Amino acid sequence: MADKSSKPDVPQPGKPVRGSKTGQPIMVLFDLIGRRWSMGILWNLSDGNRTFRDLQERCGSASPSVLNTRLKELRAAGLIYNAENGYALTEDGRELFVRLEPLGDWAMDWVEKLR
Repeated sequence: MADKSSKPDVPQPGKPVRGSKTGQPIMVLFDLIGRRWSMGILWNLSDGNRTFRDLQERCGSASPSVLNTRLKELRAAGLIYNAENGYALTEDGRELFVRLEPLGDWAMDWVEKLR
């Protein structure tokens, strides 16, 4: 039996993911970033590098094992990397954040309308 900690279960285009039997790229992305604490990690790295301990403090309810798993998955997906002083967004990770930030703004407006 292979050690799952060595190879994270990262969604792949063309393979079934949550919500898509065909693994359409947008659904693969939504599966990855929809996992517990994935978005929180991306948001917390958007303004600079963070150590594991710093991310753990900022993602207070995330267990160390969940946080470690998400970091492995996001690294394997090419969205973050191990920088000299912690974790950092890759170029693709920064581009994803730039594209997600307006969606976050839209969501805040949407929630206000629902109230």
